[in-house]
Amino acid sequence: MAAVPMVEVWRGGLLEGVHTGHAIVLHADGDVIAAWGDPATVIFPRSSCKMIQALPLVESGAAGAAGLTDAQLALACASHSGAAVHTRMARDWLAGLGLGDDDLRCGAHMPLDQTVRDQMIRAGEAPCQVHNNCSGKHCGFLTLAGRIGGGPEYVEPGHPVQAAVRAATEEVTGETVAGWGIDGCSAPNFAVTLHGLARAMAGFASASGRGGTRAAAMARLVRAMTAYPHLVAGEGRACTELMRATGGRAALKTGAEAVYVAMLPEREIGIALKVMDGASRASEAAITGLLVWLGLLDPGHPAVGRFLTGPQRNWRGLVTGNLRLASGFAGQP
Repeated sequence: MAAVPMVEVWRGGLLEGVHTGHAIVLHADGDVIAAWGDPATVIFPRSSCKMIQALPLVESGAAGAAGLTDAQLALACASHSGAAVHTRMARDWLAGLGLGDDDLRCGAHMPLDQTVRDQMIRAGEAPCQVHNNCSGKHCGFLTLAGRIGGGPEYVEPGHPVQAAVRAATEEVTGETVAGWGIDGCSAPNFAVTLHGLARAMAGFASASGRGGTRAAAMARLVRAMTAYPHLVAGEGRACTELMRATGGRAALKTGAEAVYVAMLPEREIGIALKVMDGASRASEAAITGLLVWLGLLDPGHPAVGRFLTGPQRNWRGLVTGNLRLASGFAGQP
C-alpha cells in the first residue's frame, strides 16, 4: 500500500502541500486499533527507538550497579537540546564513570537550545560532545560497556553493546531486523517495520502490568520519560510539551526524518508513524492529531494549537495559512 495523506498545508484558502505517510495504533494484545498507509513499510526508527537502545542498560543490571537515577534514564532516552541541565547531567554521569568527553563517540554539534547556542557563539566556544543531542544515550552505552566489556569503540556494529541493542530490538519488535545504517550520532540504527516498532511501543506501554526483568526495565524507562519530559527533549520541543500536555499519560519520542512513537500506559497502546518526506512539522502535527483523536489531549489545549491547529506565520508575524489533518486520518471526515 502507498503512503496516504496525513497532514495538509493551506495558504490563502488553497491547498499548497500534502505530507503523506504511514501510521499504526496497536494494542498490546496485538489488535490493530487503526492503521493508515502500509504498516509493513520498513523504516529506520532513528532516535524514536532510544528507549529500546536503553533497554539492555537497565535489564542487564548495569543501571542499578551504577546507581543511575530515573532522571539519568530519561536522558538516556533523549534527543536533548543541549541546555545547561542536559550537559551538566551528561558531564556528571561521565565523571561518575571515571570518563570524560573524549570517551564519547557521538561527535559534537552546536546545542539546539538557542540561549546556550548564543552564549557559546558570543564567547567563541566550540561545542563538546556532551552538547550532542544523543550524549545521554551514549553515556548509557558507556555504562553498559563498563559492565559487559568490549572495549572503547562501543558504537561499532559488532561491539557487545550494539549486539545487545540489536537483540533487544528484534525481541521487542518481534522481527529480524531488515538491515542497519549509521545514525547521526555514529551508532547503528536497526531497520524494522512500522508495525514492529508499534509492537515494541505497545510492549513498553503495557510493561507495568507484566512480571519479569524485561518488563520491569521497560516500565522504569517509561516512568523516567514521563517524570522528566524536559530531559527527553527540551523547552518548546514537541516531545516535552506534548508529554506535559497529556499530564504524563503518554511517553513520546521523535526520530529524525519524521518518525514519531508514543506509549500510552493507561490504554496499553503503542503508536508509530512515519512521514515520508521527512518533515518534522508534519510528524509533530500527526502525533498531536492522534493524541487528540484518542482522547489524551483536549483539542483546545495550547500544545495542540502550537503543533497542529495554530496559524502559520511569516517573519513579520502575519498569518499565512495553517496545517490540517487530511481527510481520513486520525478521525477526520
